[in-house]
Amino acid sequence: MDQKPDFIKELNLPVIAAPMFLISGPELVIEACKNGIVGTFPALNQRTSEGFEEWLIQIKTELSDYQQSSGKKPAPFGVNLIVHPTNPRLEADLKLCIKHQVPIIITSLGAVSQVVDAVHSYSGLVFHDVIKKRHAEKAAAAGVDGLILVSAGAGGHAGTINPMTLVAEIKKFFTKTIILSGCISTGRDVASAMQMGADLAYMGTRFINTSESNAPEAYRQMIMEAGASDITYTAAISGVHANFLTASLEQAGIVEEDLKKNHKIDFGSELDTEAKAWKTIWSAGQGVATIDDVLPITELVKQLSSEFREAVEQQSELLKSYPK
Repeated sequence: MDQKPDFIKELNLPVIAAPMFLISGPELVIEACKNGIVGTFPALNQRTSEGFEEWLIQIKTELSDYQQSSGKKPAPFGVNLIVHPTNPRLEADLKLCIKHQVPIIITSLGAVSQVVDAVHSYSGLVFHDVIKKRHAEKAAAAGVDGLILVSAGAGGHAGTINPMTLVAEIKKFFTKTIILSGCISTGRDVASAMQMGADLAYMGTRFINTSESNAPEAYRQMIMEAGASDITYTAAISGVHANFLTASLEQAGIVEEDLKKNHKIDFGSELDTEAKAWKTIWSAGQGVATIDDVLPITELVKQLSSEFREAVEQQSELLKSYPK
């Protein structure tokens, strides 16, 4: 029985533009969806639930207008909810997602069956991000529709497991949608994710360097100048291990001794909250190694699509060179 959602077959490219803290907003989401890939954003990128609802209305209105004027169906959009007791807005934001029937909910830091049931009540989908098998098993038991496998080298709160192994291990028991995250920056990377057995590729860092992202120009420039070895994996910023641009850590005065700690460091009054810290200390994945420009999303999707098709065609030709 096919347990994969129908929208995957309608996309221009099997890609989700990942929800990025402080980076993803309505403009990025809308342009992604218009170009046939899933656009997403964290609910907490809006400072209030009232503001969050305004963003939902803006996204829905502009996508509806686009469909009416162009005759083309945009890709669905998604919202990232932090499902954890420390998020005081979860209940209010979830109610707004239900009210506006957000097509895709991406849950982080907890897979809760009540949240899944609430989203399923209006036929929405729940994708949950995980970094290891144990987390995936819990999410599967909660009834999620898809798992986002955050492998080694991904931006943000990344795992440490090789993507090939992670996909193979999870697919042994999970037959629904598999989304792969980690160092996916080109169309060839997207094709590689499909070869590994993923249904969708989850791209974050590549979309920081788009015209529609909310990243400061210096952030984008640092990404273009960075290589894979210029990424630091540390728990010092948020108390949970994540990948950051080493140069931004150095600019913030964080020394090597701080980075060895397995808990959040005290930033002092200037950076007294995690949000303030992430504004100054910039996250990115090892996929920075292949990013050397800033493009409008329309141009980026065209480029990714061309690279993806070329890679698949090359694989098809390669197959012909081997006997059956």
